Amino acid sequence: MKRKIVVAVTGASGSIYAKQVIEKLLGIADQWNELCAVISDNAREVWKTELGDPFIDDYNVKIYGKADFNAPFASGSGQFDTMIIVPCSMGTLGRIAGGISNDLVTRAADVVLKERRKLVCVVRDTPYNLVHIKNMEIVTLAGGIICPATPSFYSRPQTVEEVAATVTDRVLDLCGFDVQTYRWGK
Repeated sequence: MKRKIVVAVTGASGSIYAKQVIEKLLGIADQWNELCAVISDNAREVWKTELGDPFIDDYNVKIYGKADFNAPFASGSGQFDTMIIVPCSMGTLGRIAGGISNDLVTRAADVVLKERRKLVCVVRDTPYNLVHIKNMEIVTLAGGIICPATPSFYSRPQTVEEVAATVTDRVLDLCGFDVQTYRWGK
């Protein structure tokens, strides 16, 4: 079964993760049939600061504005089954945990949770305070997956991109995609 995915990029540091997730999804296009994105204003600034690369607008992905509630993933009837928020700011996580759907990112997350579909929040801030931890608990209890952008080093990554890939490959694994990556014990 092919899938519909939305990737949301918020203003937390970690644009490399968003870039890799989108590029890797485009590389496994045979595993999905629709890929959309929504990007916050802060995410655009952080991307430019951290990567200096052409922004996501240059990818073959349908991009929606943060206030575009006509986006197909703003309703359960759009049948988007997977949402990845990468990176997920603690402000975004807090609004999701509080049920505040004040923009397209939080509305889409609310829809995914209410429809019992897959939501993966790649939180990037550190350290966590108790409010962050409680918000992670609430989203987890609602059915979301909190995947901190914490790299692993089993594969002995040699570059920043390889370190980031230990996170992005894990995210795609959590979403049920078949990705070629380092596997423990092999």
